[in-house]
Amino acid sequence: MQRFKMPRPTNPDYSLRASPGGWGRRAWLGGAAASSLTLLWGNRARAYGVTTQPDRLQLGDTLAVVVRPEASDAAPGPLVTVNGRKAYPSFAVGANRYRALIPTTPLDVPGPLAIQVSGQEARHDLVVMLRDRRFPTQRITLTPSQRDLGTQYEFDRVSAFKALVSPERFWQGPMERPCVGPVSTPYGVRRYYNGVFAQDYYHRGIDYRAPLGATVRSPAGGRVALVGRVKDGFELHGNTLGIDHGQGVLSIMIHLSRIDLREGVQVQPGQVIGAVGATGAATGPHLHWGLYVQGLAVDPQPWLQRGFE
Repeated sequence: MQRFKMPRPTNPDYSLRASPGGWGRRAWLGGAAASSLTLLWGNRARAYGVTTQPDRLQLGDTLAVVVRPEASDAAPGPLVTVNGRKAYPSFAVGANRYRALIPTTPLDVPGPLAIQVSGQEARHDLVVMLRDRRFPTQRITLTPSQRDLGTQYEFDRVSAFKALVSPERFWQGPMERPCVGPVSTPYGVRRYYNGVFAQDYYHRGIDYRAPLGATVRSPAGGRVALVGRVKDGFELHGNTLGIDHGQGVLSIMIHLSRIDLREGVQVQPGQVIGAVGATGAATGPHLHWGLYVQGLAVDPQPWLQRGFE
């Protein structure tokens, strides 16, 4: 974990610097000199302490920025801005401790990320390197009937779900694998469709190959915030269930054969939520698990391995 501390002045008492009169004439502080020193320290800007995780950030990872204000009454949490463009909220995760989760994807450009933490205390700037990563490619051939799947109703519902940022946090520690089957398609795969490279496409989740009807479980605690069915117009995703884990972290399970829960109910880690299917644009039975952070699909694998506690 990288640690950063705001630098303090190496000589904050500028009144003690040497002068033509020599050190002896300023050895005793009194009157105006003492008042100046008190004013200087009394107005010293409070400074955020900042740490980041993981140490070696690569495309598709989630970057956790943990902020420790110097003041004990620092609410609300600071904003964390990346490259001067996108600002992310931070949420309380402990006593005088806040965290912002920043998504990266295969479509990002590797290189330095300029991180700015701003709020009630002195602004803190740091740079985190985003490392490149190789993603496999696949060649997919679509039949004419598969090239125009999806309804506006479906797209609107899914877009609204991905935009959720609830202040509560329902997950704790690493997430759990939602299906026992082997991984058939990993996160981040790039594709050629009918011989044409899909420039802005990447596989936004993990596919688990499993038999029809195999159990699907919730990877973490949360609230069911999306239920969509083929009969209601979910042509592309098929039967779909979305879970709001809180603070901008969301899971979406698609191609289900069965959905066991309704919208609005709380779900516990490992709870059965449905069954593997082949509904929507699926070539065979499998579970697609997509994990979204602040609206972007990140690699779920690090969340299974370590979490962000």
